[in-house]
Parts: sequence; structure tokens; C-alpha cells
Amino acid sequence: MDNQNIGVHIDKPRATPKDFFLWAGAMLALYVGVFNYIALLWDYINYAFPDPLAYNYGYSDPYQSGISWEMASLIVLTPTFILLMWLIRKDIFKDASRNEVWVRRWALFLTLFAAGATIVGDLIYVLYAFLNGTDVTTAFLLKALVVLLVAAIGFMHFLADLWGYWAQYPTRNKYVAVGTLVLVVASILAGFFIVGTPGQARLGRFNAQKVSDLQQIQSEITNYYQAKQKLPAKLVDLNDPLSAYGRPMPMDPQTNLPYEYKTSALSFQLCASFNRESVGTANYNQMIRTPNIAIDYAPGQKTGDNWEHGTGRVCFDRTIDPQMYPSTNTTSPTKVPAPVM
Repeated sequence: MDNQNIGVHIDKPRATPKDFFLWAGAMLALYVGVFNYIALLWDYINYAFPDPLAYNYGYSDPYQSGISWEMASLIVLTPTFILLMWLIRKDIFKDASRNEVWVRRWALFLTLFAAGATIVGDLIYVLYAFLNGTDVTTAFLLKALVVLLVAAIGFMHFLADLWGYWAQYPTRNKYVAVGTLVLVVASILAGFFIVGTPGQARLGRFNAQKVSDLQQIQSEITNYYQAKQKLPAKLVDLNDPLSAYGRPMPMDPQTNLPYEYKTSALSFQLCASFNRESVGTANYNQMIRTPNIAIDYAPGQKTGDNWEHGTGRVCFDRTIDPQMYPSTNTTSPTKVPAPVM
């Protein structure tokens, strides 16, 4: 019996600083990228299947929320992750012992644990929602499916890496890298069809600002009426530095021209040109900012919303009910003192 190797300890390869930072960078890019990818798809779902109970101003600009950040993150992090993994596999190809460094095994097992826990948690939450009687909407199911698929794909990919599958079939691993890039690019481009381009979103922000301006002007008109029991002849009559806003009445942000204003007796009309049709403008913001005045809608306008409008020049007709807006001028006449005899 050969006892020469009894008790001999075989040293495992040591992780170099290069190993550590390559794997740390790759995992950081992976985790942040996956999080932003899921968030991006969720934002698409929220936009395609809006929640009627959620706050919605009618001009929700996805590029002012998280979509622009998520797209930018994916554009940078996806090639970064692929590049770092290529460098790692290049070192492993040169020195197979790099497969056994502790940082690689920790990174793979941590990723498998995170992906597996996400899959289990996702399934539990879906079943909980169903058993709890929660309204399982299309948006809810799509979001759960997105999480499940992304986590499952990540789990299978890194499990194959742990078993040495990609080292055995390096060409297939290249196909996966190319497919990942194509998927991310396709997801970003799909957003331009789902939520519109950034240019279209900018036009929507102009619309939102115009509606906000008209609301401000309308509020000032009603304040003016309550103070003087008449409507202002021109919008410049509202330019009172002591008003609630303390600044001149706003102008159209696109043309830098005053909004159109016409008045007759107790009725007035505000007009603006809009870039596109409003979408579901019934919202909390309107309810707290729009005065409760009797409304005459312009011909052809929808009657379900104070500020709902189409594309192009739209006029909003308003008629004030004096009983709902009594005078706020409570100043009593000044008494002239009686002459002293």
C-alpha cells in the first residue's frame, strides 16, 4: 500500500484581486441589470394596463418616472456584464484552475440562491393573492410571469455554468450572449411602440402644463369674480402681485403667447392648442384644483371631464353660478362721523 499521499493536503487555487473584481463587477452588473429589466417590463405593463384606482393625471410621462433610467442602465450594464464574463471565461480557458477559485463558486451559488428564492417567492405571492380573494388582474399575472421567467432563465444559466456546461460548449455560450443583447435591445425598442418616444412624451408634458395653466387661470378668474362680482375683461386684469400665485398669468409654454380668453356676462371661455388627445383625465389632482362651477361644454367635447380634450385648438366654456360663488367682499361702508355741534 502506497502511503506517500496519505495526509497530503492539496491546495486550492487562490483568488487574485483580478478574479475578485471581475466577478464582483459582473455580479453587480447582473443584479442591477436584472432589477432594471424587470422594472422596465413592469412599467410597460402599467402603461398598457392602467389601474383605474391609481393616480393618473392623464398625461403620465413614463420617461419622467423610471423608464429613462431603466433604459439607460440596461444600455450600459448589459454589454458590461457580457464583457466581464467574457474576460472571466477567457482566463478560465487559459487556466482551468480559475474554475475552482472561491469567488467564482460564491458568486454562482449566491446567484442560484437569489434566483431560486425569487421563483419560490413569486409563486407563493401569486397563490396567496388568489387564495386571499385579491382581484388577479391581467397586469398582476403579467408582472408575476415576468419575474418568474427572468428568475428561471437566470437560475438555469448559472446552474449550467456551475456544472461546466458552458465550458464544454463555448459556442452555445456565445449564442446566449448575443441573444441577451438582442432581447434587451428589442425590449427597449418595444417601449417606443408601447409608451411612445421621448419626443412624444415631451409633447405630452406640454399638454399637462397647458392644462395646469388653464386651471390656474380659471381659479384666478373665480377669485376675481368673488371679489368684484364681475369677470375680468382681459387676462392681464388678473396680474395682481398680491394674488394667490403672486405672479403674472401663465402663457402657452410652446408659443410663449397668452392663452385665448373670451367673456360674456357670467360665462367665459379659455382656449389652448394641444398636441394630442387627453387620456383619462379624471383624477385626484383635478378634483382638488378645479373649482366646482357649472359647466357648459363646447360643441363636440366629451362631457365626462372638466379638462378632457382632443388634438388641436380646444376651448373650455365655463359658466359661474352666483349662488355657489357669493361675494367675498365683506367690507362695510365707512361711516362718516356726525359733525360736532
